[in-house]
Amino acid sequence: MNRSTGGRARATSLGSALCALPLILLSGCGGSGAEDTPNTTTSEAQRAQAQAVKVADTGMTQADAVRLAQQATFGPTEALVAEIRSLGAATWLDRQFALRSARYTSGGGDKVHTSGAQTDFCSTGGQKSNKYCWRDYKGTEPLVWDFYRNAVSQPDQLRQRMGMALSHILVISGREVEGTYGHRYYQNALLDLGFENYRKVLRKVTLSPLMGDYLDHVNNDRDAPNENYARELLQLFSLGTCLLNSDGTLKGGRCKPVYDNAMVRNYAFALTGWTYPLGGQNYWGCWPSGANCRYYTGDMVPAPKLRDTQARTLLRKVQVAAGTPAEQAVELVLDSLMKHPNVAPFVAKRLIQQLVASDPEPAYVARVSAAFESGRFSVTDSAGTHTYGQGKKGDLQATVAAVLLDSAARGAAPDAARAGHLRSPALLFTGALRAFNGYTDGAPFAWWWGETLRQHLFRSPSVFGFYPPEYPVPGTGRVGPEFAIHSTNAALERLNVLAWLFDWGGSNPDPNIPNAKGTKVDTSAFLTDAGDAATLVDRISALLLGEPLAEPGRQKVIDAVAYWTVNNDSQHWREKRVSAAAYLVMASPAYQVQR
Repeated sequence: MNRSTGGRARATSLGSALCALPLILLSGCGGSGAEDTPNTTTSEAQRAQAQAVKVADTGMTQADAVRLAQQATFGPTEALVAEIRSLGAATWLDRQFALRSARYTSGGGDKVHTSGAQTDFCSTGGQKSNKYCWRDYKGTEPLVWDFYRNAVSQPDQLRQRMGMALSHILVISGREVEGTYGHRYYQNALLDLGFENYRKVLRKVTLSPLMGDYLDHVNNDRDAPNENYARELLQLFSLGTCLLNSDGTLKGGRCKPVYDNAMVRNYAFALTGWTYPLGGQNYWGCWPSGANCRYYTGDMVPAPKLRDTQARTLLRKVQVAAGTPAEQAVELVLDSLMKHPNVAPFVAKRLIQQLVASDPEPAYVARVSAAFESGRFSVTDSAGTHTYGQGKKGDLQATVAAVLLDSAARGAAPDAARAGHLRSPALLFTGALRAFNGYTDGAPFAWWWGETLRQHLFRSPSVFGFYPPEYPVPGTGRVGPEFAIHSTNAALERLNVLAWLFDWGGSNPDPNIPNAKGTKVDTSAFLTDAGDAATLVDRISALLLGEPLAEPGRQKVIDAVAYWTVNNDSQHWREKRVSAAAYLVMASPAYQVQR
């Protein structure tokens, strides 16, 4: 694939139309002004949650259907929007919750850790001539292929979005740990548990041998355990660093620490006594004494020789008695986290940020937090009452339903000051392909576009992910995590992505990629409206935005699209019109900043 044009804005047949719209906003998309939403107490939120929420599904608007598709899938298609409008939001969610998961399947097996070779696996006899050994057996590129293939074409869209959300919260990066089969196992586990209970998710993550390697938790020294995993379990995976109200605001109006370093050490000691699951082999033997060799399939297993035996006190006064076995200690750790009042607003806000809005209003966080606490969420529409969850704290189906069916996400266009988020590069890629009947083998979104736009999936720069969740949008007083990887150059590269798809023809199959089919859009379905530029632009705007572009931008796009006629391109003027309309609507701030 030719990257010679990678750093410049589009300068081909559609380039002259770029002046019809401003460049993508670099800041200021989050609004401004002081917070004026009153705090909601836990009791108020729970009383509100006890009543079924009215959701007006009959006559669901185009705008709301498109908004739900943007929040709960990897981008709207005309068929999907019609389905959502026909079923209503709650019934559509019911069907999504019932779908089985598409899987991560690509890449090599576990031989990288089971061969017992004296030298590195990719340097051994059968692999010496395999120039793709590192990619297929150690890297995460095969997961990128599967992610984009599933995101663009598979029907279980909500589960795939939830898997992505959890992977952005419970981060493991291929920059630090190698083993394709292990990353595949971890990401499939997140898909499997996406609508289960958050306690199950935390247990799976805590016992993950891949996570154990990534955050120095496996084979931990009982006399002086590494604190990395214990610290991130508290800070990034469950509670945060400051005591919170149920609406996610700071308790008492200032940061009061949830824990100190002595407490982190208590958690590190409580989580000792774990090693890799059986299956790994190493020519030089396993180390330390009492541990198994590196292996990433399954959960870690107890290693009594590595277990700290002293009594430890955890948060919420949970006691780990002296001599407690490793399995029981993990359950006590999870008890302490799930009992803590921070876990509900912490998880609620993180999921809202991943699916709906970067800077949600506190009352919205409180309502979702109440669903997490109670483990149930109910809505009533014209089809009846829909109830989600099993009634236990931490139920993710109830929490996700609360996120997506809340009044802050549904109904009339939300308040611009708090709603939406800058579309991440991954959602830009998938949104274009889905809207215009495209297909992909995922190959261009790893080392090419993924690296260019700083979201090469499964290779985040740190455990904080690609962008910190509390990143402030400069000059706005608002939070916008995705802006942390945005810049003037990134704004231009976003345009180049669209140019590549709609003007350069995308990518042809790479013979070095298994099951390659290339990455292309198919705009032929829109040719029937290409004879009238206004009709075409409004149709594409309805699909991508749920409504026409605002003036004066709409008319400028129509004028740019109408440039193409039989007089300047007798054979392909209709195709050029569709491509220009798609490019300009997707390049607009109205699309780039999802509302």
